[in-house]
Amino acid sequence: MRPLDLGLAVAVMAVWGSNFSVIAIGLEHWPPLLFSALRFALAFALLALWIRPPAQWKATILYGLCIGAGQFGLLFLAIDGWISPGLASLLVQTQVFFTIVLVSVLNAEAVPWRRLWGLWLAAAGVVLIALNRGGDASTLGLVLVLLAGLSWAAGNLVGRRVQGSMLSLIVWSSAASVPPLLALSLLFENPGTELFYSAPLSAWASLGWQAVGNTLFGYSIWAWLQGRYRAEVITPLALLVPVFGLLTAALWLGEAMPLWKLTASGLVLAGLGINMLLTRQSTAKTATTTTTTASKTPS
Repeated sequence: MRPLDLGLAVAVMAVWGSNFSVIAIGLEHWPPLLFSALRFALAFALLALWIRPPAQWKATILYGLCIGAGQFGLLFLAIDGWISPGLASLLVQTQVFFTIVLVSVLNAEAVPWRRLWGLWLAAAGVVLIALNRGGDASTLGLVLVLLAGLSWAAGNLVGRRVQGSMLSLIVWSSAASVPPLLALSLLFENPGTELFYSAPLSAWASLGWQAVGNTLFGYSIWAWLQGRYRAEVITPLALLVPVFGLLTAALWLGEAMPLWKLTASGLVLAGLGINMLLTRQSTAKTATTTTTTASKTPS
């Protein structure tokens, strides 16, 4: 991987990881469901005129419901006083394991035994967090973030059906995310127009970070890198997201990092690393098999 491209990839991971702390800053003013709705509305408004929508519109809408109303709606609710941003950045990565389990269930297949090592390590980390519930993570916060990870995993399965670029899917699915989030906000949060008049600069900056940083910069660069490199080359960099999430929460928000939290983080990251290593080996083996088969085919 070229040094410049690697630097861009790390920058994207830094943006995505630090976003959990940015969310916490924005939630000091915006109600969580309204904040999430505004995030997707702004992302859609900024890019919809420039990016062609995916052809599979039903899957795009379903993806928006899973990722927008599901993953981010639940995540914003959780960070709004129920779990610390650092732990949220770590726990939501359980989407990797939920994806494995969902694929196994849908295909009526057992989870490969080698992947169980990663699953058990990550589960041990989650259990350790659950045993240390308190100021950093309540029971509700833990459940909300795990449900957000499950919604993300469901979105992953839906997203595989959609042809085209990731950025196109993200932008146009954002339109499907806004109505349910806004409806739920009006029903439960009853936001008033004074929220917009009284919003401080930090609230607007946090909202802009969601649309411009996460979407415009993050997904456009990531989609470009996916077009240049194989998945097994760039996917392992996703391990940096919770690392940046924990670091920025500690540096920006003063989130404490006791030994139990560092241990739990190590267990979850080790589980993610094992899974990504196995995925990389499987992809490389498939590519080798395909190349070998093609070379034996008579022309």
